[in-house]
Amino acid sequence: MSAVISERQAMAKWVYSFGGGTSDGGAEMRNLLGGKGANLAEMASIGLPVPPGFTITTEVCTEVTQKGGHPGDLAGQVKAALAQVEQALGMSFGDTANPLLVSVRSGARVSMPGMMDTVLNLGLNDETVEGLARRSGDPRFAYDSYRRFIQMFGDVVLGVEHHHFEEILELAKEDLDKSLDTELTAEEWRQVIGQYKAKVEEETGAPFPQDPEAQLWAAIDAVFKSWTNQRAVSYRRLYNIPEEWGTAVNVQAMVFGNMGDDCATGVAFTRDPSTGENQFYGEYLVNAQGEDVVAGIRTPQNITIAGKQKNQSDLPAMEETMPEIFRQLVEVRETLEQHYRDMQDIEFTVQSGTLYMLQTRNGKRTAKAALKIACDMVEEGLIDEAEAVSRVEPGSLDQLLHPTLDPKAQRKVIARGLPASPGAASGMVVFDADEAERQRDAGNKVLLCRVETSPEDIHGMHAAQGILTTRGGMTSHAAVVARGMGRPCVSGAGELRIDYKSGVMRVRDVEVRAGDLLTIDGGTGEIMLGEVPTIQPELSGDFAKLMGWADKHRRLKVRTNAETPADCRTAVKFGCEGIGLCRTEHMFFDAGRIVAVREMILAEDEAGRRKALDKILPMQRDDFVEIFQIMRGLPVTIRLLDPPLHEFLPHGEEEMAEVAEAAGASVDKLRARLLRLSETNPMLGHRGCRLGITYPEIYEMQARAIFEAACKVQKETGETVEPEVMIPLVAMPRELEILKELVDRTAKEAMAAAGVEVAYLVGTMIELPRAALLAGKIAEAAEFFSFGTNDLTQTTYGLSRDDAGNFLPAYEARGIVKQDPFISLDQEGVGELVGIAAERGRKTRPGLKLGICGEHGGDPASIRFCESVGLDYVSCSPFRVPIARLAAAQAALAERLRDV
Repeated sequence: MSAVISERQAMAKWVYSFGGGTSDGGAEMRNLLGGKGANLAEMASIGLPVPPGFTITTEVCTEVTQKGGHPGDLAGQVKAALAQVEQALGMSFGDTANPLLVSVRSGARVSMPGMMDTVLNLGLNDETVEGLARRSGDPRFAYDSYRRFIQMFGDVVLGVEHHHFEEILELAKEDLDKSLDTELTAEEWRQVIGQYKAKVEEETGAPFPQDPEAQLWAAIDAVFKSWTNQRAVSYRRLYNIPEEWGTAVNVQAMVFGNMGDDCATGVAFTRDPSTGENQFYGEYLVNAQGEDVVAGIRTPQNITIAGKQKNQSDLPAMEETMPEIFRQLVEVRETLEQHYRDMQDIEFTVQSGTLYMLQTRNGKRTAKAALKIACDMVEEGLIDEAEAVSRVEPGSLDQLLHPTLDPKAQRKVIARGLPASPGAASGMVVFDADEAERQRDAGNKVLLCRVETSPEDIHGMHAAQGILTTRGGMTSHAAVVARGMGRPCVSGAGELRIDYKSGVMRVRDVEVRAGDLLTIDGGTGEIMLGEVPTIQPELSGDFAKLMGWADKHRRLKVRTNAETPADCRTAVKFGCEGIGLCRTEHMFFDAGRIVAVREMILAEDEAGRRKALDKILPMQRDDFVEIFQIMRGLPVTIRLLDPPLHEFLPHGEEEMAEVAEAAGASVDKLRARLLRLSETNPMLGHRGCRLGITYPEIYEMQARAIFEAACKVQKETGETVEPEVMIPLVAMPRELEILKELVDRTAKEAMAAAGVEVAYLVGTMIELPRAALLAGKIAEAAEFFSFGTNDLTQTTYGLSRDDAGNFLPAYEARGIVKQDPFISLDQEGVGELVGIAAERGRKTRPGLKLGICGEHGGDPASIRFCESVGLDYVSCSPFRVPIARLAAAQAALAERLRDV
């Protein structure tokens, strides 16, 4: 780092204290202090029992990870903050008689459970451990704490893999004929510590560090650097968390849950994170530290008697064993919910009968729970409807829109675990995260089965349909991460035994091998052999209530991309407001009409093509009749034929012979026609409106089918039909003018023949940069624009979305792109073109209807952009309609806040 320190750095405040009667920050400083630091400061400021400590800001993380050094007077500020903690507690860091020990934890702006590193009991060495033993009067506790510190510091800071320490401990317990860590005596822990230190020196070439100050700085840097470890990077990529946010580091005085039977540690949620029920929900362990609860090493106990009964546990609840502490914890629960007005995830420790709060954060929850909590809190007067709408993550609704197990289906239950994350999943059994990813990439659905998961398994958990563990409770790593991902999870299935080496999982007389099919139900905890049938979810109750509130607040309409009756009905059920993209070429591929389509393509002249098109016309008309009937007066945007004609022709010899025979042509003729139609780059070739210009009879037939169907439905039902005819791939205004004249003429003829007037629009899909730039001229003929952002992204970037996946991950890893532009709209480039086209189009035609119909129409971030540029609607796949409705409401609310 440069010896010259900028004036800004010299004056900057890098460290903020909390607890012990002081609090420099609060919840509003989340970006600077991270979620954990901001909430610790906030809890201290409202009088909750928070052990004192300090937070090193997220800005320091940028300095450490990008520049490799500490900024400004960081060392001096840390020293001063540590002195405040010493003064508050009457203890000294590194003192051999009365040592202060601290924890060093990460704290990003948003919760990233288990993704970054933590070190507990820091400040212990061969001398301070003796002081801790004397001060506590419990040498066993002191040496237990020291071995924990060596294990965590060795793993997190020194890079000595965790399994080395586990092997030493397991062998020691085996030799001593003891099964639980709590059974080891002080002297036995001393022996384990000696072996731990020897292993550290063997692996690193240096003795375990004894200087507490050196320990502290090494741990701080390790936590900062864990922001860029592989599991944190993977998590950020999955949840679109920007790298530049960084993490804060929280240094806090240790309180001990492992000093005896009047001590405990636990994790709790102020409401049930799986169901959303207003019930206190959590687990604790007597005589333990926090890592013991989340690691799943010991079986945790329920906090409440109700929770104990629900999970059929024989272990006593905290409500029974520590009634006074439980009463205090209930008060804390009520205080936090009233203060934060949201469900909280809390961590606590009980030291010698005294309760301490170590963390609070907005708790991760399932979609079902998010809906219930939001709706209940409106009824309780904690929040209003607008805030309830803003609380639910749109993408999480996906958990509710897919099938669950059919209760009538036969099922062979082989074991049960804890219902850690709701939903059902079937898949082939895999025992390894890397294998889960490989099988997913090969197109297989998998269930990841582990003894217990760790943050290193994040990629495999994401690849899996569901997660099954044999250890761990409802707040274990597997449970928390699965709920956040929306993956079904069954945890703590202790009846199962997994043998990783042989790739077998056993329970009693049943043996399940890698590759076998298994089903889990994360709502009941059941584990079943084979694949169990599913049923569609019921979208009523809290779901319907929240969607109703969302519809009140959103401005953007939500349409669907659909052309089959089944998709149309699904979209209507999910609340779509019309069809934004009906792809007519999908109808051409139907087995009953592909022969006529191929006959049309093989025809030598217009007369031959028209003869074949006459066969297709009634089929297309029937398609549109059914779609118009299902949509019941809602607008339907129909894109005329878009793909190049060669896509409809066969390529295999056997199929070519069949087609030739059906069309009354020779195979040679078919092959020659295929050769003539084939293009070097068909995406940029003879397709879209170019087909309509060269073969106008195709578009004429489609327009006739549309308007004859519209007239028929309107005449028979009395309901207004709103067809919107979309001309694809327009690059030049004259293309649209010619084809609009064709559509208008055909519409006039169909309506005259039926004696019915149908209101309709003719517009175009803006999917080429030239069209976006010439939108003002194109709007002279176009009555609507539909932005085809899939192709607009391809033509703007010069990328093929079918091939870009081969190298885009490397671009994401290098920071060249923040995310795949085919998943979330590139607002700087493609979005700029959309904005230009919208502005220029409406300057020519003020009432121009504007929509988006690419895959981005169901992406919440892209929907926010659509709201900001004033589009009229988004269109997405049927199952994403509720997601789009909620995202559109949130976008509208955000825009209103911005305008205030």
